[in-house]
Amino acid sequence: MAPIEWKPEFSVGDPAVDHEHRELVELVNTAAAAILEGRPDADVDRCLGDLLRAISAHFAHEEKQMRRAGYDQLAVHKADHERLLDALRDIMDEAPGTTSSPAERLTAVLEAWFTGHFSTHDARLHHRLGPHDH
Repeated sequence: MAPIEWKPEFSVGDPAVDHEHRELVELVNTAAAAILEGRPDADVDRCLGDLLRAISAHFAHEEKQMRRAGYDQLAVHKADHERLLDALRDIMDEAPGTTSSPAERLTAVLEAWFTGHFSTHDARLHHRLGPHDH
């Protein structure tokens, strides 16, 4: 299983946001590596917890900025955030022995979501808001 690599389509054109998104990609790769390397459950749980916390914090910050700006796509954007959080929690809760490895599911689900979300919802949001504090 290959790690997620940063792709040009992930960029939203705001260096600060792109930096945060790169950090999220790295956390996905760290968690997937912990699973693949067969690290103790406590290490894997810590990596997945770190990922969930970082994504949740990023989303909370972004949603706060959308509310402050009166962003007209807040509900749709927030719903897409919730979809990813639900998928990540499902991966964390899955029992071993399913058809694909947890690491493969983790990277496949998050890479597909990043590709779609960054290039649509986030690109539209950050184009509308312009550069802002992160």
